[in-house]
Amino acid sequence: MMEEKSSEETALNVMKGIESKHDGMTYVAPKKFRKKQKQQIDIRQLASEVREGKRTSLSKAITLIESSNAEHKVLAQNLLQELLPYTGNSVRIGITGVPGAGKSTFIEAFGTMLCNMGKKVAVLAIDPSSTISGGSVLGDKTRMENLSRHENAFVRPSPSAGTLGGVHKKTRETMLLCEAAGYEVILIETVGVGQSETYVRGMVDFFLLLVLTGAGDELQGMKKGIMELADGIVVHKADGDNVEKAKKTVREYQKILHFLQPSTPGWQSKALAVSSYEKTGLEDVWEMICSFEKQMKDSGYWYTRRQEQTSDWFHSMIYDHLIDSFFGKKENKDLVKQLEEKILQGKLTVTQGIQELFKDYDS
Repeated sequence: MMEEKSSEETALNVMKGIESKHDGMTYVAPKKFRKKQKQQIDIRQLASEVREGKRTSLSKAITLIESSNAEHKVLAQNLLQELLPYTGNSVRIGITGVPGAGKSTFIEAFGTMLCNMGKKVAVLAIDPSSTISGGSVLGDKTRMENLSRHENAFVRPSPSAGTLGGVHKKTRETMLLCEAAGYEVILIETVGVGQSETYVRGMVDFFLLLVLTGAGDELQGMKKGIMELADGIVVHKADGDNVEKAKKTVREYQKILHFLQPSTPGWQSKALAVSSYEKTGLEDVWEMICSFEKQMKDSGYWYTRRQEQTSDWFHSMIYDHLIDSFFGKKENKDLVKQLEEKILQGKLTVTQGIQELFKDYDS
């Protein structure tokens, strides 16, 4: 009988290799996640940089103003308090118009002209809001590409956030920041026209309405309300084959404006033909605004209107705070939902629902 070979002599034997780590790399223990420390905002430093006209600091300040964070809200008001003595030295111009009137095109041409004249121009472009994310839909900064690159210009699109007339609730405070940064002309563009454009009228010195020729309803009652708010009307896109039509439309508006109650006491609203494409009529618009400013300052109404606007702003903020405070309580939200169901089921009238909702407040 043959003697069995030892296992060490068979082909199945695994030779001993070199001892090492799996990939030759030294083992390093994984680092624990470290929470990034909250960056503190130096309000005085930020205010100083805004006053120096630094655009990045101005953008940072506006972001702080627009924040819904409770801590940011306190800081934002402290910042405004620091800058308040340096505000109020600009011409505030509201610009609205029918959809397709070319508001952004006009603002870019008009703003660029003013910048080339040495004026510092801030554009607060109120964009329609996305119903999904709440962000800006059109992105006016991309639509005003040339103006946004000008060293004397600052363009800030803000989502309208469902506000009537597309006037973002923080637009007033943003306007003050721009004034503190040394911007001499503030242009506020809105989403479109409507009865809610009174909100724009309530925060600007001069209100400009952009219209088109051949719309068919230039002088209809639908436009009468908005025309009564306007200090000036621009018949836009007055170029090419449209020049004669634009001149005719201007004459029609001049006639109707003569019979309307003026938006500003002591000022007769005017209509002008403008082409942003051919850069014609833009100087006339600025001359009209300068004439308006001089006339209103001489009469004292410039300052009276601003005082009235600040007072109206204060009262509107009271209503906003009351609504936020009421719906900020969970028990109120729950009660509103319960009463709404009863009203829809026919168990309560709307008036009874309101009385039930506020019985504790009224007692």
